Amino acid sequence: MLLDALFSHIVKKGSLRLQIGKGPFRHYGDGSGPAIHMHVKNHKTALAIGLNPYLKLGEAYMDGTLTIENATVFDFLSLLTRNLGAGDDSDPLLQKIQRGWRKSIRFAAQYNPARRAKRNVAHHYDLSNTLYRLFLDRGLTYSCAYFDSPDDDLETAQNQKLRHIAAKLALKPGMRVLDIGCGWGSMALWLAHHCDVQVIGITLSTQQAQLAKERVEQAGLSGRVFIHLKDYRAIEPAFDRIVSIGMFEHVGLPFYGAFFQKIHDLLTPDGVALIHHIARSQGPGATNPWMTKYIFPGGYSPALSEVLPHIERSGLMLTDLEILRHHYAETLHHWRQRFSKNRPKVAALLDERFCRMWEFYLAGSELSFRHGGHVVAQWQLCRNLHSLPYTRPYMETFKKDMPL
Repeated sequence: MLLDALFSHIVKKGSLRLQIGKGPFRHYGDGSGPAIHMHVKNHKTALAIGLNPYLKLGEAYMDGTLTIENATVFDFLSLLTRNLGAGDDSDPLLQKIQRGWRKSIRFAAQYNPARRAKRNVAHHYDLSNTLYRLFLDRGLTYSCAYFDSPDDDLETAQNQKLRHIAAKLALKPGMRVLDIGCGWGSMALWLAHHCDVQVIGITLSTQQAQLAKERVEQAGLSGRVFIHLKDYRAIEPAFDRIVSIGMFEHVGLPFYGAFFQKIHDLLTPDGVALIHHIARSQGPGATNPWMTKYIFPGGYSPALSEVLPHIERSGLMLTDLEILRHHYAETLHHWRQRFSKNRPKVAALLDERFCRMWEFYLAGSELSFRHGGHVVAQWQLCRNLHSLPYTRPYMETFKKDMPL
């Protein structure tokens, strides 16, 4: 009855058919479009989903006790997210209460001191370098790409993102750059190769650090790129430029003030920083509990209003803020397609349950950008108002002069 009430409340547009065990079909929606047939194995699973859908829906799909018989999990989640939209108002009362509870405990859930931060990073990024090669671009860039055109392939879009960020850093040859959360080294390698700068890359992922070091050697950049397995809190000044791509989501709300104070202290007086991260467009919230448990423990994508006060208090000045709206949805679409194409290899490397977990993760993430109000923010920060040109054309000039 709870699951029936849940879907009756949510699914107003489209068509969903639910069958529990061998019972009769229940129909939801206005009948528009092809009906998606959802099968729940038993009433125990149906009750669990009805009580806590934000956690148990994904778990049931992972475990195979929930199946989508005539469509993909993306089609099913798309139906739900298009009906729910980006706000909280469409949630049933029980889910509103649960959401409120998650918001109330998020300070503790996002408390990420160095040791816990390393453990959280290992949970996701130390799974297998082979896994990430199966769905990322050739440069192994695990963050939002930049699509100048919807027809851009993933490799082109990721290189455009690296160039776009480099343009905002206003680099000069010989500068010293810190890359916080350097991943497999794509940004560090690009900057050293194209901009003639020295880059210190840091990550908490053992496997990322190992592969990034190998890539530096292969690129012949050992004298200009240095990769360290180190927390940002352990770095000493000073740097002309700091870049951080897709790492701020792992900092945790209790540490925002310390993070931006550290950025301030690490920069030279004329230094510039560029922070790129996922953000919420409709105010503070809480991380989906399934995502916290299985994908990104300790992770959170903040609202802009949660970030800016800490920037101001740190003594840094905001010189440019850009919001990328649909770019991550397109990036995730490419990742999802590549993951699907290589699914048998992923299953052989890990297992079927893992495949279903990541299908759910990639589909849900893409839809959070298409329908759920998630965006990407790029903050350009400095300590001195005179560190950068007064108008933005210098960015476009750099991009025109810099080949991909």
